[in-house]
Amino acid sequence: MGGGARGLSPAPPRPFPWDDALALALGPLGWRPADFWAATPRELAAALGRAGAPDGLGRAEFERMLAAHPDPSPRRSAP
Repeated sequence: MGGGARGLSPAPPRPFPWDDALALALGPLGWRPADFWAATPRELAAALGRAGAPDGLGRAEFERMLAAHPDPSPRRSAP
């Protein structure tokens, strides 16, 4: 199989910036390491003032994803 429909391939996921998150939590937030490791990503985001839902998926991005990852055709059995 090739790189998807129309030659598009999905971008690889970016790794989580653990070093940056840890530096913010232990520095400006004043958390102890145990506090950082016990927190959820949502709690860390809220503590940094970045709470709230991310922007929704736009139509163009949705169409790109549909083209890159089409649903397989249903297989029909002979009667």
